[in-house]
Amino acid sequence: MTALTALLATAALTASSAVQAPEPSLATSSPTGPMELPDEWMTAQRMSDGSTDLSAAKYAKARGEANQLAARTRSVYRPLGERDWTFFGPSDIGGRVVDIAVDPQVDGQVFIAAASGGVWRSADAGATFSPAWPDTWGQAMGAVAMTSDGVLFAGTGEAQPGGGSITFGGDGVYRSTDRGGSWQRVGLEDSHAIGRLAIDRTDEDRIFAAASGNLFVPGGQRGVYLTEDGGDSWRQVLAPPNDTTGATEVVIDPSNPDRVYAAMWDHLREPSQRTYGGPGSSLWRSDDGGDTWQRMTNGLPTDANQGRWGIAVAAENPQRLYAYVGTALGPFRAFFRSDDGGDSWTQTPVTAGQASQSTFSWWFGKLFVDPANADHVFLTGVNLMRSTNGAQSFAPVGGVHADQHVLRWDPKVPGRVYLGNDGGVYRSEANGASGWVKATYEPYTQFYTVDVAQTDPTLKVGGAQDNGCNRGYDGVGGPWDPIGCGDGLQTLIHPENPNIVFGCSQYGSCYRSENAGSSPRQPIGAGQTTSQRRNWLTPLQFDPSDPNVMYYAGNIVNRSTDNGRTWTAISPDLTGGGPNDPSGYPWGTITTIAAAPTDGDTLYVGTDDGKLWWTDDLGGSWNEVDAAQLPGTWVTRVAVHPADAKIAYATFSGFRSGSDRAHVMMTRDGGRTWSDIGQGLPDAPVNSVVPTSDGLLLVGTDVGVFLSGWNGGEWATLGADLPQAAIMYQRYHEPSRQLTAATFGRGVHDITVPTCPAASTKLPLGDPGVGVVGALSSCRASA
Repeated sequence: MTALTALLATAALTASSAVQAPEPSLATSSPTGPMELPDEWMTAQRMSDGSTDLSAAKYAKARGEANQLAARTRSVYRPLGERDWTFFGPSDIGGRVVDIAVDPQVDGQVFIAAASGGVWRSADAGATFSPAWPDTWGQAMGAVAMTSDGVLFAGTGEAQPGGGSITFGGDGVYRSTDRGGSWQRVGLEDSHAIGRLAIDRTDEDRIFAAASGNLFVPGGQRGVYLTEDGGDSWRQVLAPPNDTTGATEVVIDPSNPDRVYAAMWDHLREPSQRTYGGPGSSLWRSDDGGDTWQRMTNGLPTDANQGRWGIAVAAENPQRLYAYVGTALGPFRAFFRSDDGGDSWTQTPVTAGQASQSTFSWWFGKLFVDPANADHVFLTGVNLMRSTNGAQSFAPVGGVHADQHVLRWDPKVPGRVYLGNDGGVYRSEANGASGWVKATYEPYTQFYTVDVAQTDPTLKVGGAQDNGCNRGYDGVGGPWDPIGCGDGLQTLIHPENPNIVFGCSQYGSCYRSENAGSSPRQPIGAGQTTSQRRNWLTPLQFDPSDPNVMYYAGNIVNRSTDNGRTWTAISPDLTGGGPNDPSGYPWGTITTIAAAPTDGDTLYVGTDDGKLWWTDDLGGSWNEVDAAQLPGTWVTRVAVHPADAKIAYATFSGFRSGSDRAHVMMTRDGGRTWSDIGQGLPDAPVNSVVPTSDGLLLVGTDVGVFLSGWNGGEWATLGADLPQAAIMYQRYHEPSRQLTAATFGRGVHDITVPTCPAASTKLPLGDPGVGVVGALSSCRASA
């Protein structure tokens, strides 16, 4: 892990076709050992309330509450609810694509499933994409498939768990009879994630679904399901061997629809432990259309050290099967081939290096065979791996982004192949051997952060999952340029000079550039700062009162007075421990830091173990907030009032889970006491908070952006058309009143925040959490 992390930290994106640094590994000491929790960044914070469940039902409930609040906003506060969000970009970077369906009737038309960005349609052979899924629905996707007469099916919920990112669950299978114009849910609501849909081409009312199940909670709808009426009803035809195993692949023999193959994966994620393999991981075959199944074992391993399986059948010779499996820990284990339809299997000489699975084979789990050549095989991995000799050996295919997930051949165009990976969609006209061309418009990027130049709000930088740090300096809809990083995390633009840009990879490996993010880049991080532990998203922030002063925090706060060139530690360890702490507490990093705009001596700090701290003497003394006042969950952001250093806000991840746990809190006495001001918000993680100078409070959550007065208590939805992807970060540009939101799956969006004169009454506005009744009714369009 250390060597890989170092590699990722220094990796730079040099072109859109460059191979990007891979998803970090999660190797553990045993199949059920503790996770390296910083790698589980998004998951860990959302489960910091002690919950063992990140089910789609929780998000469906939160989205329902958000929709109710949006309806009330349109009724009561029309200037807020009817405002338009503008997509700023990027359109040219893309993001994780997990499945592809080629339209059998319409030339050049394909549909793709974006991991947390919905379903998209291309009418020009994968060059550009437009939405084919409602913005107001959950955006998590796992599979797409289309019948020969154009009926489109989508399986929601992503079937592979993330590394630093999260893979959100879904709520079943949907059907569209008008190529994505409208959708109807048709079942498997409790499947959580669909790994694959397989249509019987001899009777297209027969469709198999590989239901992976809830990653966090055993049970539910798992295994292989079959509909025989086009999706109207489903029945389980292959039950999993235990309640932590689900199906990730189902394949129909193209010459014999009674023969069906399935891959099962035993996996479970808990707050501080994961099991990504076990006795349930296995391969199965049915010879009677799914009525009965037999586990294939002749030549295959039968022990418990099996992780995720991948399986494929060769259309040219359906007796030829290929399969591979990872270990329960994650690395590649072995590759197998059968020439008798799965009756027996032989291990091939494929090595771990040829398989390109790194230490996280569970991130891939797919194989694809050229429909015209049974010896021509593609293996998904960090690199796209290709064999021309029946899987006796593999070699990498160049020219594409890292982390492969799906290949589909176009039956109407010989040699045309589509590829989906963590960087988006590619097309080859050379049967996948070479000549890969990336899509030019694919606006479904997963962003962690965004920053906006104070000198010009059309200048933006952002950090993206597995797509590095990026610069959008060409205005709305313009191209974005890669500016280094592995995974892109914290990004910053100097408040007075937009040529000075900071970018960070995971675990706080950052740089300083005086060329708008381009080289040369001065490194910032472990070698220049003091900390024993650093969060996946290590906070790096300017002091708003002095642009030469910056703060960087691992488990210790570091301060720079020369714009990031040199650093001095100004705090002790402000966390409750770490992985080696005798108490066994697994976390222990600072997640957020903010300096008061009106007083450079006042700082507020939040941690992943739910602590809040403040100092009013620049770190001479640090004061911990009484834990009894706080929800105890991961602190996602702190922000200080623009005009009063004693007023600050803190936001928290996790769900309430039936409690009165706060998502947004406020202090009015410099950090000594805190009050819950988030009543009325949907019960979902809150990731960002921004107080404006004229009395408004803007929060970004997993289910939207909401607005209140400084005291909270009365909340409204801001804007009507923001896609329902998690809002990870917000930046407010005070002079133009522009709010910029970074979404995890739908790119970066802008909105102009209205003025609300009644909300700008001087503090105090009344009791915290009460707000001013009717304050938002004074909101009006900005001049």
